[in-house]
Amino acid sequence: QVQLIESGGGLVAPGNSLRLSCVGSGGTLGSVAMGWFRQAPGKERALVANIPWHGAGPWYADAVKGRSIITVDSDNGATYLQMNNLRPDVTAMYFCAAAPTVADIRNSEIRDWGRGVQVTVSA
Repeated sequence: QVQLIESGGGLVAPGNSLRLSCVGSGGTLGSVAMGWFRQAPGKERALVANIPWHGAGPWYADAVKGRSIITVDSDNGATYLQMNNLRPDVTAMYFCAAAPTVADIRNSEIRDWGRGVQVTVSA
């Protein structure tokens, strides 16, 4: 089973940017869809963005639309989430996920989960 490993989180001031990375290790991801979820304290895990393996037609939750960009590097089994103009309300643990299709991602039918990376936006 492929392990997804996230990186790039941290503590940043409002208005700054972060780029989250997710790389698969221990095997080949294959032609899968990738997604990013986040979970804030006391809240359910929610889908933030997803993208098919070929990179066309990414989808974003309204909460991040216009301030985030998801990309995929299928050759290297990686996905990235660029988050700009960060606000405190995006503070959460961010999880990378892989599934056969974007529909599976949206239905939370996830094949592989990462362990998560913390993003904290605070002055």
